[in-house]
Amino acid sequence: MALETKNLTVTIEKHTIIKNINLTFSPGRRTAIIGPNGAGKSTLLKALSQLNKHYQGEVLLDGVDVKTIGRQRLSQRLAILPQGAQAPPDVTVGALVDFGRFPYRSWLRPGDPKADREAVEWALERTHLHGFLNRRVMGLSGGERQRAWIAMALAQQPEILLLDEPTTYLDIAHQLEVMNIVEEINRDYQMTVIMVLHDINHALQYADEIVVIKNHGIFAQGTPREILTVDMLGEVFGVKADIFVNSQGISVLSPVSLVRREDGREESTS
Repeated sequence: MALETKNLTVTIEKHTIIKNINLTFSPGRRTAIIGPNGAGKSTLLKALSQLNKHYQGEVLLDGVDVKTIGRQRLSQRLAILPQGAQAPPDVTVGALVDFGRFPYRSWLRPGDPKADREAVEWALERTHLHGFLNRRVMGLSGGERQRAWIAMALAQQPEILLLDEPTTYLDIAHQLEVMNIVEEINRDYQMTVIMVLHDINHALQYADEIVVIKNHGIFAQGTPREILTVDMLGEVFGVKADIFVNSQGISVLSPVSLVRREDGREESTS
């Protein structure tokens, strides 16, 4: 199943956020979207998921304009975890994850209890939360809470999973835990993953493809080895960096300083 955009443009309060973006996301692959702050990464994800339908151009799923696909049907095929998701104070992990089954329910069809239960159990197992069913979400650590939100998205059993900065505010161990879960889901179930990432090294390690956004458009697209270079970091982020290979054979980019412009001022990455 292919997700693609054609001449996608989003304007908010007369400001163009992204302009004429043409992308095809490869089925069954992990694509990382990177770029400076304000480049339009989250805006792109919201348009793909239809959280924002106010755009020009097209978003196509298997060649069909997603605006013509019913919200319920689309949610069965595509799930998104946006930034800053909030749960009611007393909701339990089990109840939160069960929210992911709403696309399979309606007033006329209350759903399949067995299928719902199995989907919730599967999602909890894949996110290592099986013993957390009756825990309150607000009582969890940051890493546990993020895994609960990912479990809710997985309970939708989507073909495409969209993640907006899934490791923000997490410590290093929980960041790796979340990224490993994403990698396992993609590997074991061929689920297409499209994720906005700030950590360049996470993109190097966990993505099959990279999309770089700068100045409201596509700067580059390709494999991590092709795209994530010292020159790219300088041109897109205004950062000088060293590159080396760690003990696992993975390339690592290490920023060392800001690039100085011709006027002697340091480049800003925002």
